[in-house]
Parts: sequence; C-alpha cells; structure tokens
Amino acid sequence: MANYDVIIIGSGPGGYVCAIRCAQLGLKTACVEGRETLGGTCLNVGCIPSKALLHASHQLHEAEHNFAQMGLKGKSPSVDWAQMQSYKDDVIGQNTKGIEFLFKKNKVDWIKGWARIPEPGAVEVGEETHTAKHIIIASGSEPASIPGVEIDENTVVSSTGALSLPKVPKKLAVIGAGVIGLELGSVYARLGAEVTVLEYLDQITPGMDTDVARNFRTLLKKQGLEIVTGAAVQGVEALKTKAKVAYTLRKDDSEHQLDADVVLVATGRKPFTQGLGLDGLGVEMTKRGQIATDAHYKTSVEGIYAIGDVIEGPMLAHKAEDEGMALAEILAGQAGHVNYDVIPGVIYTHPEVASVGKTEDSLKEAGRAYKVGKFSFMGNGRAKANFAADGFVKILADVETDRILGAHIIGPAAGELIHEICVAMEFGAAAEDLARTCHAHPTYSEAVREAALACGDGPIHS
Repeated sequence: MANYDVIIIGSGPGGYVCAIRCAQLGLKTACVEGRETLGGTCLNVGCIPSKALLHASHQLHEAEHNFAQMGLKGKSPSVDWAQMQSYKDDVIGQNTKGIEFLFKKNKVDWIKGWARIPEPGAVEVGEETHTAKHIIIASGSEPASIPGVEIDENTVVSSTGALSLPKVPKKLAVIGAGVIGLELGSVYARLGAEVTVLEYLDQITPGMDTDVARNFRTLLKKQGLEIVTGAAVQGVEALKTKAKVAYTLRKDDSEHQLDADVVLVATGRKPFTQGLGLDGLGVEMTKRGQIATDAHYKTSVEGIYAIGDVIEGPMLAHKAEDEGMALAEILAGQAGHVNYDVIPGVIYTHPEVASVGKTEDSLKEAGRAYKVGKFSFMGNGRAKANFAADGFVKILADVETDRILGAHIIGPAAGELIHEICVAMEFGAAAEDLARTCHAHPTYSEAVREAALACGDGPIHS
C-alpha cells in the first residue's frame, strides 16, 4: 500500500501523458495498467501498429506503381507477411518501452494490474489498496459491434485482430466506412486482398466535409476498394474457413450476401469502464455509457476525475493527451484548458485526409456567413513530382472578419499540413495572415498558402 497525490487508471495516451505531467508539476503520481506493456490501445493495438502497416503497404504500392516511371527498374518486391508483422511488433516495442523509460525518468510509479475503486480516495489493484487525493479514470475504449455480429478475433475480427491476421486474406469484408475501416481496408487492398466496405449511411466517414468525402471515395475506388453505402448489415455467419455477410440496401430493402475470408467489424468504439466499480460509487454516466464530467473533468463523486475516450467528445488519442495535460495542471493549481474547437482529425490512408474546425454543413446549419478558399494539389509542383497530386486544400473563413473557421485537406502529408492551420486558428488568425506568410518552395505547404490566397483575391497557381 502506498499514498499518492494522484493515481491514474490506464496508461494510454491520456493516462501516460497525464501521469508524466502530474509528476513534472511536483505531484506524487502512480499509473495503474493491466496490460503487460504501457501505452494502451493506441500504442499496442491501435494508432501505432496500424501506421506501421500503412507505411509498409504504401511502400509496396509505390514500388508496384511509381518506381518504373522514375527509372527505378527491377522486380517488384514480394510480401513477407511474417516479416512485416515482425517489423510492426518492433515498432510497438520501441514505443511502449519508451513510455516505460519516461515513467522512470519522471518518477511515475507503474502499478501493474487491473484497478477497482472501492471508495473515493482508494484504488484496489490485486490484493493491495493504494490511496490518493485524486483518482483519474483514463481507461479508454474497446471495439463496439452491432446486433447479429459476434467478434471471435478469428474469422470475424475487430481492429485488434485485423492487425495480426495469420495471413493476408483473399477477400476481406469491412463493416463500417469510418477511419479504422478505411485505414485497415487500404492496408489489405495494397497487399492484394479483394476488399469490400459496407457502410450503413449514404456517405463514408460520417461527419467529414462532404466535398472531401466525395473525392476520397472516388480515390479509394481507384485503389481497388469496393464501397457499398446505404448497406444495413443483418448478420454474419462465421464458418470454418470463411464468413457470409448478410445485408440489405436501405434504398430498396433488397437482400444481399457477401462471402469473405475475414470480416473486419469497424463500427466504432465504446468506453471501457468494466471492473472499476463505478456503479457502487454512484458515478453519474451519460446515456451513451460515458462518464459524465464537468468542465474541469470532475465526475459526480468528489476526488474522482475522468479523461479521454471514457468521457464525451471525439475518441482521439491527442484529445485525450490534451485533457490529461489540462487536468494535471488543474490539480497542480494552474489553469488547464483544452480548446475543443481546434482538435484535428486525420485518416492515414494515401492520400491522407485531415480536418479541423467547422465544416460547410455545420456553418450552414448555424447560419454563419463564410467564404471558401480552395486549391488543388494539381497546381503544386512538389506534389506533381511525387505522384501525389490528387486532392486539395479547403479553408473556410468568416465573410466579415476573414478569421479561419475550419480547414479540410485531402492530399499528400495532409496530417502534417493541418497543423499550420491549427496554430493559426489558436492565434485567431485570418486567412490573409496565412496568405501573407512566406512558404518555402517547393513544398506541399504551399497548397495551404494558395488556399488562403483563394479566400482573398485568388490563388497564383490555379
């Protein structure tokens, strides 16, 4: 048994960042983690391994489609799936060990095991009970399924199972055209699988800018992904070596069946709070099963806080990290704050897709007068040289003030380019501020400047 200022439950991006920040601010801190390694879903079975497979499979795509045009002649590489898995696991290991090092460096105690909160101020792990002035729940989320579909992580898999399949399937069915489904669908399509994505709604990537989503779907189709929207999955029958997916098309209620070697269920995630004992404590929950908190991340029980995927808001690692830092600062007597209007979202396909702030649909709904500055990567010299000229940058700015309200990018390195706009928005910049900032040539970033110019007198290269 030990006494702490803060005990954090969960070592994902929210939990480990919060723990390190608490320790940096002079609070005696411990983090409880039941996995064998730190880092939560993101580092172990989420963001990091999926990006490793996306990177490896994109290199294969480049070799197969673009190398010869650049004068790089030779036999296309073959896929050694076991070696690719080994590479992915090595990337995971480097990152999780890195968090362990940071815990030691910052004197954060790792309490190994699964936590339960028997009463406010106490955390039970195994047979030991530790005390703390503040308890922070950062236990993250788990894959959600739909009625009639049972995940067995064999033939019917979640994102976790999809990251470590024993072999590349010939046919992969993906239920859900959100971030996870399209990223992992892209990986296996590049590796030679026949991929069909079934989406209940009439548009892929729900909530995304409509213009981007339309363009994105066209590009994914060119890459070999078959996408069926308006498809209501009724059930999945898992047989010994394959599965049958039954679905109806919402437009006419016609019934269809899809055969696949593997079915990936990518229908979102839900908060993971199992075993914490929240019912017994009387912690208030939302209708969607999230932990209810106030503006300072306090739950309804004194001394217990929550951040990340277990509370309201987008289930994004960086949103959890920001909340972890803000809460650490609040507990240390500072003014921690998260600007929820400037949280970027990225899809790491190729091309990448990134967005921040308002969409055109949300501005129309709010009755806000706005203008659009748009620039295609076809007018960007670096993009053309790198076979990456698909897509565009779109900036939305207030008609009266020219203040940037949102931005949407589909194109090369979109996940990196979006942050220039995030910083501008944090400082309340106008589109003209971006347009008048010198950008190095030739860079992809010039497309952002051109989109900003398009909010005024017009771009130069379009």
